Amino acid sequence: MDGLVIRDAAPSDVAAIARLNTIAMGYDYPEDRTAEKLAVILADSRAKILVAELAGRVAGYLHLEDYEVLYANSMKNIMGIAVDPDCRRMGIGRQLLAAGEAWAREQGAQAIRLVSGESRTDAHAFYRALGFSGNKMQLNLKKSL
Repeated sequence: MDGLVIRDAAPSDVAAIARLNTIAMGYDYPEDRTAEKLAVILADSRAKILVAELAGRVAGYLHLEDYEVLYANSMKNIMGIAVDPDCRRMGIGRQLLAAGEAWAREQGAQAIRLVSGESRTDAHAFYRALGFSGNKMQLNLKKSL
C-alpha cells in the first residue's frame, strides 16, 4: 500500500494507541496509564510494538511478547492488534502481522500465537487466511488483585 510505513512504536504514539484501544478494540483505558504501560513495554527487549502509519497518522498497531512454556518451542504471543475501523480492508493488519512475524523469526521464535474473542468471527477468518490455525476453545479467566 502506498504511503504505509510500519515502524517501531515511540512514546509519542501514545495518544494514537489509546485511541485505537478504544475505537478498534473496545478498551477505554486512560491515556496516562497507556503512556506508563507503553514506556515499560518499549524498554523490554522481549516485546515489540509496531505501528502502521498511513499519511502521517497511526492507523494501527501490533504488540508481541515472548511466550515461553514448558510444553512447546519458543513463540511470540500477539497481545494486541488494532486497526482503525476507517482503515480496515486496506492491508494494514496483514502488513503489521508480516512485520511481526519477521521480528519473531529474527528473535528465534518457532511460531506466533494469538487469542481472539469468540464473537470476533471476521477477525478469525482474517487470521485463518494468513495461515493461523487451531480450534481450541478456551475460557479466559482473571482475578483482580
